[in-house]
Amino acid sequence: MGRSRTWLAVACMALACQRAPGQAVLIGMVGSLTGPEAHFGLGTRDGVTLAMEEANAAGGVAGRPLALRAYDAQSKPEEAASAAMRLVLQDKVLLVIGENASSNTLAMAPAMAAAQVPLISPSATNPRVTSEGGPYVFRVCFVDSFQGEAMAAFARRTLKLSRLAVLTDVKSDYSVGLAEVFRRRFLALGGTVVAEESYAKGDSDFRAVLTRMKAKRPDAIFIPGYYSDAGPIARQARELGLESVLLGGDGWDSGGKLAELGGAAVEGAYYSTHFSPDNPAAPVQRFLQAYRARFGRLPDALGALGYDAARVGIAALRATAGVGGAALQAAIAATRDFDGVTGRITLGADRNAVKSAVVVRLVRGEPTFVSEVLP
Repeated sequence: MGRSRTWLAVACMALACQRAPGQAVLIGMVGSLTGPEAHFGLGTRDGVTLAMEEANAAGGVAGRPLALRAYDAQSKPEEAASAAMRLVLQDKVLLVIGENASSNTLAMAPAMAAAQVPLISPSATNPRVTSEGGPYVFRVCFVDSFQGEAMAAFARRTLKLSRLAVLTDVKSDYSVGLAEVFRRRFLALGGTVVAEESYAKGDSDFRAVLTRMKAKRPDAIFIPGYYSDAGPIARQARELGLESVLLGGDGWDSGGKLAELGGAAVEGAYYSTHFSPDNPAAPVQRFLQAYRARFGRLPDALGALGYDAARVGIAALRATAGVGGAALQAAIAATRDFDGVTGRITLGADRNAVKSAVVVRLVRGEPTFVSEVLP
């Protein structure tokens, strides 16, 4: 039997198995539960868990309980791909939540398309995730083309910055894509990019590139990477006497991990993200209360995005009475004006969420709301 037929047979058997009365509706989750981006996966898993527990308390899906199968991507694309195959081949899930990183999500996409199992990423923001991932890949976060332009406009118009340096992780699709969008928009607004440097995931000594940047006297440094790199980069920049404003994207959102890694060096830094606990809206405050009661702490953006991704998927499962495959894909694609805690979510024809972003500033190590950027 050819590979495509094998996948189709597996997908059909998965659907038949999970329609059986009384059996749990299985949802998969893939996230980096260990490794340098572990905070992303752990926060997402908690958000997904809370959403599923609330759904089960309300009767589940078509009278059947929801059950979670969560696997560790170990912050590696190859592990994310392996976990995706395990979920569709072995566990026979109907829906997958994950991954957080764009590179890892792209690695999972072929398995999702072949088995016709929808995937909803909470936070993979690179445009390629949906443009190349196929019709079974969705996301509830904004994309980097929006986030990058929003941060560039904030830097130029609100902070009045003129001379910028960019430091990119060349091994990260997320970092490379976000850097390009930010750079292009900042230049279009009349700013100047005085230095462009790079590093690779796993590097720990950034002093050489930072020294070259210092010589260019930038007003700010844009670091479109993850918190695990941004913290050490900030420390080393300050040790070298580089006092430029630090700017980042949603990869910095880490529930306090950035402040732990960067200490005083990240104080006053700005970054774009998806969610702010400062939001007084009633749904947000109810979510905060429920999350804190369940896990003993406040959520960050990853917990909130995981919660929204799971709720969008569960709503679609209810619309199909627990049927997966093409029917579930169509139900997710039909999502309009979904009242999420990270904003009102409408999925466009490109399977991307149309929603706002927020900009926060680190004050005494805590992200503090500065502004909201509408799409």
